[in-house]
Amino acid sequence: MSTPKTTPEVLWAQRSSTTEPTKNYIYLTISVPDVPAKSMKLDLKPTGLNFTGTSDTKKTTYHLELEFFAEIDVDESKVNHTARDIELVLRKKELKEEYWPRLLKEKAKVHFLKTDFDKWVDEDEQNEAPEDDYMNNFGGGGPGEDGGFGGIDFSKLGGAGGAGGMPGMPGMPGMEGLGAEGLGGDDAGEADDDSDDDMPELEDEDKPEGKGKGKVEEVA
Repeated sequence: MSTPKTTPEVLWAQRSSTTEPTKNYIYLTISVPDVPAKSMKLDLKPTGLNFTGTSDTKKTTYHLELEFFAEIDVDESKVNHTARDIELVLRKKELKEEYWPRLLKEKAKVHFLKTDFDKWVDEDEQNEAPEDDYMNNFGGGGPGEDGGFGGIDFSKLGGAGGAGGMPGMPGMPGMEGLGAEGLGGDDAGEADDDSDDDMPELEDEDKPEGKGKGKVEEVA
């Protein structure tokens, strides 16, 4: 009998800047407790991400597909895997003062997606906000120093070069990609109704733009 697939809870926040790329990013936390590195795959692309991971202790397979509101710079984005979750700092490709009105391209209510109020700062209060030590989780090395990846298979990382699933880059073994099961999956509605869609400033019309490709740094 196959393990049922569950859409994990996703928390997000953001910062923006017209002049400093390092202050122009998305915070993303995918809640997938007890999923070992050998049992997960993450494919991060300029336009979105796919994630699949299995927790043997919870007898659950998590699956997530996101299509971003606008494009990110995969080369300058970072990933940190912990026992509780997958943390990502996604560099927005376009330097822009305005926040993204929402995380996803499609303007729809998804119950698994919530605002990360611990990290959220209002757009007009960014300069007054204290420096966030959350970034310390991701170290200071440049992209690719840990065998960077785009189509990530954590069980294959140990020193492998290049990235699977990204144009113009050598593929890593086991990077056959993830099945498209649609945004949120069948169980997206099982999560709490307190989603960030209640925040009106996150629900403007979408304005996708820009292109990019590359690989991501993974920090243990």
